[in-house]
Amino acid sequence: MTILAAGWTGHDTRLILATVLAIAVIVVLISKVKLHPLLALTLGSGALGLVAGMPVDKLLKSFTNGVGSTVASVGVLIAFGAMLGKLLADSGGADRIVDTVLGRVRGPGLPWAMALVAALIGLPMFFEIGLVMLIPVVLLVAKRSGKPVLLLGIPALAGLSVLHGLIPPHPGPLAAAGSLNANVGLTLGLGLLVGLPTVIIAGPLFGRLAAKMVPDAAPPARLVPESESTDEKHRPSFVATLSTVLLPVVLMLAKALADILAGKGNPARRVLDFIGDPLVALLLAVLVGMVVLGRPARLNRERLSSIIGDSLGPIAGIVLIVAAGGGFKQTLVDAGVGDVITNLSKGAHLSPLLLGWLVAVAIRLATGSATVATVSAAGIVAPLAATLDPTHNALLVLAIGAGSLFFSHLNDAGFWLVKEYFGMSVGQTLKSWSVMETVISVVAIALILPLGALL
Repeated sequence: MTILAAGWTGHDTRLILATVLAIAVIVVLISKVKLHPLLALTLGSGALGLVAGMPVDKLLKSFTNGVGSTVASVGVLIAFGAMLGKLLADSGGADRIVDTVLGRVRGPGLPWAMALVAALIGLPMFFEIGLVMLIPVVLLVAKRSGKPVLLLGIPALAGLSVLHGLIPPHPGPLAAAGSLNANVGLTLGLGLLVGLPTVIIAGPLFGRLAAKMVPDAAPPARLVPESESTDEKHRPSFVATLSTVLLPVVLMLAKALADILAGKGNPARRVLDFIGDPLVALLLAVLVGMVVLGRPARLNRERLSSIIGDSLGPIAGIVLIVAAGGGFKQTLVDAGVGDVITNLSKGAHLSPLLLGWLVAVAIRLATGSATVATVSAAGIVAPLAATLDPTHNALLVLAIGAGSLFFSHLNDAGFWLVKEYFGMSVGQTLKSWSVMETVISVVAIALILPLGALL
């Protein structure tokens, strides 16, 4: 009755059915047909527009406009993040952070150190890259310390996963912030506020339970490193590496603070608005990294050029998936689905933050992709963002990101990656990795909702 009173019409019903059908098409194509998400999102957008009754020319224009605007706002940022991550890896800076942190910690502090290392390494890197880099470290430390592998592995996985879902410049949060016109610096600051306790609970604390539930995880012997890198003298220093990693974070946070505390005509604010823009902040970090990380590692101009070029290949697929998600989002908006969702949430008196989380959870469970869940959910709830202030808009980005991490299972590539690296069965992976992802999602939204009520 509440919905009908809000003016529910047959056209609204058609739009909702079109959305459900489009999501079902995407789910089936990704999970059953094993079609690439780029193709699935494109076909799903077409199904949405046609069933919703959009003229074909308007449908094509909506999709292409969404792809173009998403690439323009997010694509270059993802590329810069990949460049910084590749510089960090190839210069030995990542190894320096790992060795410095772990060299100062022993015994009960090791799980906490692994979470810290994952957070530092994962900040500029995508989840899969950070995972491949950290797994040998986890296995080596577990071998030398005699600790259960999941006691150390879960904190590292939690650190990486929280960053992947909540913290720019990772693709999901960036795409959601772009779709919702959220302030990236504010999203970053609130993401760190939510992310820290989330990592603690889902990492070192849950890791103790996971190690007891799966005590016999046995990584393949071929994956356990025999020794550490011998090229230590040519690595950049810990301070230089950490400063480079944190530079874009500091600049974006400074911009967010200046926007809150300083007037629009303030000269300092104008400067920070420029250098704290995500595009400029990441560009500066890459340029600084080429010098600060490259010089100690004796990387000449040709090698630096090669590193920068090589960083772009692996993220091409990510950029295109995010772009197609932007096309799907714009099709949703132009078809009028977002307005229906807005009216529905108002009639049901459902919090926009909770709605964003639930939509992302549903798409995550169906498709297995955190990125697809994030960009699709952001498109569905985008009209709600227009009614929110900047703080709640940023919290909506985080709520969607939290939902996108819920219960990774058999349709998620990350599930199989973790299973194989840690030598676990499907059941063991569900009890450890999948539960950890769920803990992250639930703890994060449990922190986001009170923040939304307080701020």
